Amino acid sequence: MEDLILQAMRARENAYAPYSGFFVGAALECEDGTVYTGCNIENASYTPTNCAERTAFFKAVSEGQRKFRRIAIVGGKQGEMTAPAPCGVCLQVMAEFCEPENFEILLAKGPKEYKRKKLGELLPCHFSLTDK
Repeated sequence: MEDLILQAMRARENAYAPYSGFFVGAALECEDGTVYTGCNIENASYTPTNCAERTAFFKAVSEGQRKFRRIAIVGGKQGEMTAPAPCGVCLQVMAEFCEPENFEILLAKGPKEYKRKKLGELLPCHFSLTDK
């Protein structure tokens, strides 16, 4: 867990957040142990902004990964660290690929200070392929 959180903290250093000043990093662990990182990337028109969690997922999926164990998320304004929860859009992306009762989300302030949540706790009612 600690190493995954440290990778998220390193990914946060690459965040591009000139509008909100809120820098987020994520590290996504695949079932095979491979880790993909992501950071938030803002845009002046806001809508094209991409969250760290989705950046990590999209990188992994674009490389052929489809099975995931957990994700560590860190964030905060410059000089501070909070334990941010993923937004609804990111949670829905996670639900596309992960079992809500098994996928673990680490909301971290640092390698030794974090909360563990299951995807189903944060998104109890998700839209899935079976809802079509």
